[in-house]
Amino acid sequence: MPETLDAAAAAARACTLCADILPLGPRPVLRVSGTARLLIIGQAPGTKVHATGIPWNDPSGDRLRGWLALDREAFYDAARIAIVGMGLCYPGRLASGGDAPPVPRCAPTWHPRLLPLLAQVRLTLLVGGYAIAGFLGAGAMTAYVRDFRRYLPRYLPLPHPSWRTTGWERRNAWFGEEVLPELRRRVREAL
Repeated sequence: MPETLDAAAAAARACTLCADILPLGPRPVLRVSGTARLLIIGQAPGTKVHATGIPWNDPSGDRLRGWLALDREAFYDAARIAIVGMGLCYPGRLASGGDAPPVPRCAPTWHPRLLPLLAQVRLTLLVGGYAIAGFLGAGAMTAYVRDFRRYLPRYLPLPHPSWRTTGWERRNAWFGEEVLPELRRRVREAL
């Protein structure tokens, strides 16, 4: 019998595959539903998300919700929006600052089990360089975001909405002028 989404999600939430390398231990964070029409694939949870178990529950999430023009209630409606990272657990910090990359074995372990079961998804947002590279291939994040129309209607690549993106947005005014209006339109259509 084929695996159900509930069974795959329960297995993902119980995962301890990387327990030996995760500084805060395993705490997979994801939201999935068979009725979700929008899928948001980010990088990996940060410390605030790890602590609460709520995806995008941090300033980056506030910025992402602003880009999408969605309030918290709409954003966290699991019946309409699925959220899965390239890594499901907090991966730790880099010596140079910032979060470490998602654990490389996470997406190949869980995406093939979870994503095909999200049959109602109409649009997938690839948020940040790791998600973009994982689905579209290696390359410059800015180039992928600039050429976003090429990947529609299936994918829409976005930069990671961290505070570091503030300067990037100023240098790339086309993001606010071209990408955000189309992003908002596509999200409304998908939902």
